[in-house]
Amino acid sequence: MSTVFQLQGISKSFGPRILFDKASATFVEGQRVGFIGANGAGKTTIMRMITGDEKPDSGSVTCYPNTRLGYLEQHETFPEGETVIGYLLRVSGREPWECAKMASSFDLTAEHLEMPFLKLSGGYQMRVRLTAIFLKDPNFLLLDEPTNYLDLQTVLLLEDVLRAYRGSLLLISHDREFLKNTCTHTLELEHQKLTLFAGDIEAYFAEKESRLEMTKRYNKKVQLQQRHLQAFVDRFRYKASKATQAQSKLKQLDKLKTIEIAHSIRTVQIHIPDVPQKQTFALECKDLSAGYHADHPVLQGVDFEIKRGEHVAIVGENGKGKTTLLKTLANELTPLSGRFKWGHNITIAYYAQHVPLMLPSKGTVGTYLASKAGATLPEDVLRMASNFLFSKDDLEKSISILSGGERARLCLAGIFLGKHDVLILDEPTNHLDFDTVEALGEALAEFSGTILFVSHSRTFVSEIATSILEVKDGRAIRYPYPYEVYVYETKTHETFLMPKEEPLSIPLSPDNPFLRTKTEIYDDLKKEKRSMERLEADLKKLTQEKERIYKAFETAPTNVDIEKAKRLKEIDAEIIGLESNWFTIQDRIDAFNLEMKGAKNE
Repeated sequence: MSTVFQLQGISKSFGPRILFDKASATFVEGQRVGFIGANGAGKTTIMRMITGDEKPDSGSVTCYPNTRLGYLEQHETFPEGETVIGYLLRVSGREPWECAKMASSFDLTAEHLEMPFLKLSGGYQMRVRLTAIFLKDPNFLLLDEPTNYLDLQTVLLLEDVLRAYRGSLLLISHDREFLKNTCTHTLELEHQKLTLFAGDIEAYFAEKESRLEMTKRYNKKVQLQQRHLQAFVDRFRYKASKATQAQSKLKQLDKLKTIEIAHSIRTVQIHIPDVPQKQTFALECKDLSAGYHADHPVLQGVDFEIKRGEHVAIVGENGKGKTTLLKTLANELTPLSGRFKWGHNITIAYYAQHVPLMLPSKGTVGTYLASKAGATLPEDVLRMASNFLFSKDDLEKSISILSGGERARLCLAGIFLGKHDVLILDEPTNHLDFDTVEALGEALAEFSGTILFVSHSRTFVSEIATSILEVKDGRAIRYPYPYEVYVYETKTHETFLMPKEEPLSIPLSPDNPFLRTKTEIYDDLKKEKRSMERLEADLKKLTQEKERIYKAFETAPTNVDIEKAKRLKEIDAEIIGLESNWFTIQDRIDAFNLEMKGAKNE
């Protein structure tokens, strides 16, 4: 396999802080690499070096010939009012029909293409951004935390796309399940070095565990030798007859070094104070409507009860009301109608993405944690700070200079130092490193209180959730099966609980005489797809002919060819007509696909 990119002996520092010290990595064709390491270790900086947006202090960064990069950044800015198709045309430079065809691979319809980009939910924005990247036909794809804020449907779609992708992949993610399903290799950034493991994330952890045990045994042996040598030196250093031997032993002692054991999941232990367990309800909702405008409720007719000690995962597509429900239950949003009631004497802690912005500007990390700790011992405060990536020196940091990620981690540490009956958590794993996410999952799973939470991480949800509340079609209803069944159902686009919105105006029932069979619909769908293939072939020929004429003009700019200029105008007119037909056919294909979902069997 040929090499697509290489980092050789790179070093990088920001002030006194060293990110990399002579780190190296080679990426080959078709390799699918999950990139992991502690927050702030420099993973994004590595990606920016690959794209050329960041330079190493020393070492070489080599992009091999024919390597085409595609980079999905964590953050990107978009002009106000720009439509989806406008964005795709701007960033890709491709034809409208090509943009629309690629967009359909991500379940984006013609209606989506005409919408302002910023009006889309986070999940659909990610679909559009991925469409833009694949329009550039990259053979080395760089994705930085692509699953953040995505709903399960979009995460599963992205998994399918990446599994079908045949180029090289470098993927930063703290979602263990996502890494397992998309990557064949694992790149670790640790101790300022890069190490590539030939295996997925599960194989990586097994290998790390094995290496850890070997390192511990080696260190134990070295420490025993060190004690023996030191005892000999201390005893005979000043005895003339043994001075030479003592000096020799001292040199041996200097050469004996233990291997530093890196921070591992075994050393990260988050403890959440237990609360008294009672048999009464924790939360009761009756005919609750929630939203921001009385005329357009996001949720309505919500009825459910949660018992104390339940760990409830709120699931559903982005933009359907999960966060709205949590904000309402946390008293951040007034119900539009109906009511909800918390159990007697219940204390609630709420974490959401906007909460870190509400931190006091005065004070330090240490004083904030102390104010939240209550009767917690000082050493427990230090341990909690450490588990959320704050060192002892960081305790003196002013809150006013903390980054967004640091503020988020500080909020979580403060919440878990307190003693709360109920935890309401909206995407708590964002801004946490891999080890801390796993430790947090373990701690929440053991928590004796009640949890209502939203998370995009399947591993995290699966570990914590004891029950599921599905938000869909303006309602929030108890899902009667385990989370694993919900994931499977979402993958297969089936439903056990709520019927999907029907695409046709006629009643869809098996006895409806007007309802077409799947075979009848499939025949029409096949005809439209054949028409689409012929149309796309014609568009490709016209585009190639247009490029040939332009090249001829560039080769001989002073040689005016009237016939070619005339033909160029004809081609433009033909392309416009074909593109219009393309969108019409695509609309029909979308309609047939929708009809197929409600079709009766033979």
